Amino acid sequence: MLAKNICPHCCGQEREETIACPFDCEFLNQARAHEKLRELRADEIPHPEILVREEFLRDHEPLVLVAASAIAEGIYRLEGLIDNDVREAIESLVQTYKTLGNSGLIYECKPRNPIAAALQEQVQGRLEEFRRRVHEQAGYAGILDSHVLGVLLFFQRMELQVNNGRRRGRSFLDAVRRFVPPPVPADPATMELWQPGS
Repeated sequence: MLAKNICPHCCGQEREETIACPFDCEFLNQARAHEKLRELRADEIPHPEILVREEFLRDHEPLVLVAASAIAEGIYRLEGLIDNDVREAIESLVQTYKTLGNSGLIYECKPRNPIAAALQEQVQGRLEEFRRRVHEQAGYAGILDSHVLGVLLFFQRMELQVNNGRRRGRSFLDAVRRFVPPPVPADPATMELWQPGS
């Protein structure tokens, strides 16, 4: 983030390439308005054998919101988080839950990228905490591994469509951030910002 004015040419060339643009930049938001969703070819859709229909997302809206909130929280907790980090985190989560659903064995797939690994841990923790609370209230396992997998696949496919391909792009994170209410501001004195190596 430069925190200063730059010329329109530099803005267009370097935006989200060499410059980490803040979400509230008016020029970034104007550019976002002109970005189009990428149509995924059949061979680009991850795990095409698993269908994720609108009806499924409506039926599991609370789970969708928990996952979205956990991803959005990464914006505030993980310094330098970009869409490509989210892509790695979600892919590792998909592999974990897919293996769990297919074999019943817990095989956690961890990204080598420390930022992606931290986001994966955060999202998985929020999802499992939500599942635990639902189980305690309902008295049975109301959220199955297949439900979590379906929600993760929704976000994985969304990221592929929204990612603008820029080296420091955060268009997917911006979309998720707009989808969920902002977190309650923490006391700056007690708030810890995760950084690689911490």
